[in-house]
Formats: sequence, structure tokens, C-alpha cells
Amino acid sequence: MGRKKNYIFTNKKHSERAIMSTILGVISLISLIAAVFLAYEKEGNIPAGYGVAGFLIAVFSVTGLVLGIVTAMEKDRYRLFPCLGIVCNLLALLGIGFVVYAGMYL
Repeated sequence: MGRKKNYIFTNKKHSERAIMSTILGVISLISLIAAVFLAYEKEGNIPAGYGVAGFLIAVFSVTGLVLGIVTAMEKDRYRLFPCLGIVCNLLALLGIGFVVYAGMYL
């Protein structure tokens, strides 16, 4: 008697919005790390473009967070990319929040 093969058929798919959420989170994290590293290298004497980059990081993170939360609530979708997008975007938002806090109070 051979081993019985079990196949599971499912209608689940990866959501395009969840993938976009993850991409926005990764872009935000990489941009935040680059901006902080370059600001550290210049010893705090940075051009105004770094502030614009910080604002765009915050906008991308909020957008990615909303996309991740919306797709996490959908049925018949895989949960990998929504969860990954939510985590990446939350880390980026916390990072930019810490940079703003450190700039104001530290």
C-alpha cells in the first residue's frame, strides 16, 4: 500500500494591496535608515531636503499601514504580506516619530 497523496485546493491569493503595503514599508525603512545615517555623517548640518524625505517617509508609512490593515481584514487572502506590511510600516512610523521627538527634546 502506497502513501495516499492529499491535495488541498484553495481559492486564497496574495492581495496586490498587501504587496504594495510591504513595498511601501520596505522603502520607508530603507529611506529612514539612509536619512539617519547621512545626517549622522554630516554631524547634524543637513539640508532641508532631509526634512522633506522624513515627511515622505511618514506619508508612505501611513499609506502602507492603511493598506496593510484593510487587506488583513479581507477573507480568503494569505496573511503573510499584510502582516509584513503592517510591521514594516509601524517600525518606520515609530522610527520617524523617534527622530522628531529626539529633534525636539533631546
